[in-house]
Amino acid sequence: MVSVLLKILNVEPDNYSTKAREILASISEVVECNLSRDSLVNSISEYDVLITRLKHSVDAKILENGRQLKAIVTATTGLDHIDLKYAQDKGITILSLKDENEFLQTIPATAEHTWALILSLIRKIPQAYNCVCNGEWNRDLFRGNELKNKNLGIVGYGRVGKQIKNYALAFDMNVHVYDPKVYQLPDEVISYQKLGDMLSSVDIVTLHLPLNKDTYGIIGHEEIDICSTGTYLINTSRGDLIDTDSLLRALQIGHLSGAALDVIPKERDKISSRKKALVEYANKHDNLILTPHLGGATIESMEKTEIFMAKKLVTWAENGMFIK
Repeated sequence: MVSVLLKILNVEPDNYSTKAREILASISEVVECNLSRDSLVNSISEYDVLITRLKHSVDAKILENGRQLKAIVTATTGLDHIDLKYAQDKGITILSLKDENEFLQTIPATAEHTWALILSLIRKIPQAYNCVCNGEWNRDLFRGNELKNKNLGIVGYGRVGKQIKNYALAFDMNVHVYDPKVYQLPDEVISYQKLGDMLSSVDIVTLHLPLNKDTYGIIGHEEIDICSTGTYLINTSRGDLIDTDSLLRALQIGHLSGAALDVIPKERDKISSRKKALVEYANKHDNLILTPHLGGATIESMEKTEIFMAKKLVTWAENGMFIK
């Protein structure tokens, strides 16, 4: 019989994978509670392992109260929702999808959502839908653009960037790439350019970078001004890659034709001034689309990633001798 020395809390159990539940149940009893922040702060002290998605900012307050916390499990590649420095100082292990490259090649959800946002912008789909729902039927109000022969700029040529490249080539687009860690690309594709050169020569820019000290605010006032008039900007990576004040200004004056953001700064903060400004603008204008971090939120991808992370937790527990 398996003897488990861990208490596990799944703080976002809604629609959690049944198979992942079965894997976790094989080693431990898992407590599932869809907790508010205050409830999480007050109860985390009882648990050794926290399973979370993106609802909570796992900051110093939560980690400080997690007096016996040994691991945090998050089925995400980005980790800006966790205070990594504080966790490291406390000796808490972070189990995530970061650098799980072979597995992640099987997950297309973020790239597919990126492409959905691109098409929604250039074909004015949200506006046309709202018009029809309001009883009108006038296609001339919503003439969009084709993707064929347009120039697409991909900022970040990792897993998602490469998936986006494949979609773009299928649409007969010209692909340009900038990546701060890539200096040469295979002949099969595309052109590699410096960021400023690329921004000034493409019709659509899409961001696929991790958030770190080098990429924070990588699309700022200067970079947005460099963009050609009429450019579309897409971000499905991390909100703080973009200076949103500069983005709103460029949308207001028509320098950018449109933007679609699946991620925004402080997206979990209900009173964030930057979040409020973006939502208010989107409510009044047609050239900004906002979605609530849907990139990885497909039934298939969440099932696969939760199973993967459950197995990863079991392996970690076995190696740490928390399972006998």
